[in-house]
Amino acid sequence: MSIRGNIVKRVLISEDAVSLVEKENKIIFIVDLKARKSEIKKAVEKLYEVRVEKVNVQVTPQGEKKAYVKLKPEFSAADLAVKLGIF
Repeated sequence: MSIRGNIVKRVLISEDAVSLVEKENKIIFIVDLKARKSEIKKAVEKLYEVRVEKVNVQVTPQGEKKAYVKLKPEFSAADLAVKLGIF
C-alpha cells in the first residue's frame, strides 16, 4: 500500500473501544484488509502525529480488519480520542 490515507478507514467507537482508550492507551481503527502491521503503524504515526508502540490486528466475521493501536507512554490515547471526536 503506497498511500497512507487509504490504510486507515475510520476509528471504531464503542463502549469497549472507549474502555481501551482509558485503561490501556489504545485506539481501535478499521483499516484496509491488505494492510500490514508496519504499514498501519506508519500511517497512524503520520496521520495523527503520535508514536505507536504496538499494533495488533483482527479480521472480524463481517470482513473488516480491526487494528488495536497502542500508543507510546508519552502520547495519550485520550488526547487523540478528543481530537477524533470520540470523547
